[in-house]
Amino acid sequence: MIPELQTGTLAAGPPTSNAASGRSSLISLTIRDRAVLRAAYMPMVQGGALFVPTTRQASLGDDLYLIMTLPDDPTRYTVQGKVVWLTPAGSTGRQQGLGIQFARSDVGEQIKARIEDLIGASGPQAGPTHTF
Repeated sequence: MIPELQTGTLAAGPPTSNAASGRSSLISLTIRDRAVLRAAYMPMVQGGALFVPTTRQASLGDDLYLIMTLPDDPTRYTVQGKVVWLTPAGSTGRQQGLGIQFARSDVGEQIKARIEDLIGASGPQAGPTHTF
């Protein structure tokens, strides 16, 4: 069973957008539990990615920024990302949301490594995720 993504466990704040200026959207994300982080992480995506529950409309390839807090880590990370996964509303057995690939950058690599440290410390990979 997939750990439930709920407000308070993993909550994505409202995205912002300024299409007229060409600026990317912003999504705030807090993950408080390692099991939820494991279910949201997408290690098969080059550079790493996270599933973000949101009702935001997006297209594959859209750029955005994630401001995130991870379990047992007071640091607020900000990373540029790209939409690489879409789970639309009404998908059977799946929560609506986006898969956001971390940009190829020092910050993206730092976040990927931190996530892998956190989920590696919580035991072996087991069970389904929110994407595959």
